Parts: sequence; structure tokens; C-alpha cells
Amino acid sequence: MTAVVLDGIVLGLQFGLLGVGLTLVYGLGGVLNLAHGQLAVLGAIAVWLAIGTGLPVLPAVVVGLAAIGLLGFLLDTTLMRPVYARRGDERVLLGLLLTLGVAFIIDGLLNWRYPIASLNISIGGDPISILGVRMRTGSLLASAIAIAAAGLLLLFFRGTTLGRGVRSVIQDEEGARLVGINPASVRNLIFALSAVLAGLVAVTRSMTSPVSASAGIDFTILALIVAVVGGLGSILGAFVAGILLGIVNTVSSFYIGQYITTIVLLAAAALTILLRPSGLLGRRK
Repeated sequence: MTAVVLDGIVLGLQFGLLGVGLTLVYGLGGVLNLAHGQLAVLGAIAVWLAIGTGLPVLPAVVVGLAAIGLLGFLLDTTLMRPVYARRGDERVLLGLLLTLGVAFIIDGLLNWRYPIASLNISIGGDPISILGVRMRTGSLLASAIAIAAAGLLLLFFRGTTLGRGVRSVIQDEEGARLVGINPASVRNLIFALSAVLAGLVAVTRSMTSPVSASAGIDFTILALIVAVVGGLGSILGAFVAGILLGIVNTVSSFYIGQYITTIVLLAAAALTILLRPSGLLGRRK
């Protein structure tokens, strides 16, 4: 049982990082990015292509994440502009439609050009014993990267002027504008950062199992579940929900089966909405 829980924590850290990217975009712009999972997969394929040119793994990862971050920036400065010009339900609906369209386009392109491509980064080294359980080096490295990313995000939002500016836009966009912060520029940055985080999740996931070109919808569903359970707009909530759902996922898969696990995760999200509509750590309105 200890091994199952540890595997769940490893998976949950990746879930949390995936949910953070989605919840940041929603917190700033009130938009649910339904192409979040496809951006993650596109980042993985970019790394795969870079490795195919002969680049070592680490430079290839940097190139792939930079490429997907640039794409996220371009999407926000072009496609999302008419979305941010709307208010209320109009913004939500238009954002859903446009990002869903982006998801379909990316899926179609990947399945057309790279139908059998998959990123699988093999991490060598002997297993390491954690609480008496022998853990694969790839799992531990993936967890370390997720924890480091979470720490850097915390440092960014708590310890930098730009990070505090982002938080002020999330809390009160009009107030932030009055003190000289440009919400549009902040959204550009965060959408790009969200894309990079999505790509990083795909890279860390590939250290434990292959990430195929068709995995985008699965990533998007997981990100939505984590963001809803943790509380849309709550970064800490996304990580807490990610770890909890990661444990639920591995325990359910071990005792019940993978197909039923998806139903269990959706049930957990539905139960959270019923008992606490704002999520575990979301702000009550």
C-alpha cells in the first residue's frame, strides 16, 4: 500500500502542476483554456523533434518549452484578444469555443503529421529506497522537478514585484489598472507561463511513461478536474487537489482498474462542487 501511495504522490505532483497552469489563466482572464492538454502534448512533441535532430535531452527540453511558451504568447496576443474584450458569460463562452477550436486543430495536426510519435525520456540509475519502497529514478526526478517548479512559482508570486502585480490583477483587475499595472501584458505573460508549465508536465510525465500525440484530451480533463477540486484561481489548491487526486488515481487503478478510475476522479470533482462549490481552497464569493 505504501508503494501505491508514493506512486500517487509522484503522479499527484504532476497533476498539480498541470492544474496550476489552467487555474492561472482562469484567475487572470476568466477563461478556461480547453487546449491546455494539447499545448502540453505539443510541447512534448517539440522536445521529441528536437531530440530527433541530435540535440541532447536537456537542451532539447529547453528548446521545446521555449517553443510552446512562444506559441502560448502568440495565442494570447492574437486569438484571445476578442475574448478579453467581452465581459461575463460572453467572455466565458467565447473563450471555451475558441480554445476548443485550437484543441481540435492541434489534435488534427499532430495525428496527421506525427500519429505514432511519443516522448519517452529514459532516466538511468538504480532504484532508490524511499520508506522501504524502491522508487524508479525517473519518478523521483519528475517529482523533484514538479516540487522545484512549485517552489519557483511561490517565490515568483510572493517575492517579486512582477509576481505581486500578477496577484493584484487576479484579485482586482480595475484596481491594478489604476495603480499602473497593465492587465493585458500580465495576461500575455501568464498565458505563456501556463503553456510552459503544461509542456513541463508532459516532459516529466514522459520520464515514467510515454506521452503520445493523442494524449491531449486526457491532460485537459485531468487539468479541469484538478482545477475544479482545488478551486479555480487557487494555486495552492491546485497542488493540494493534484496530490489528493493522484493518490486516489493510483489506489483506484490498483484495486479497481484504470477505466473506473476516470469515473472515480469525475465523481470526486462532482462531489466537491456539491459540498464546496468554490473548491478546496478557492475563494468564496
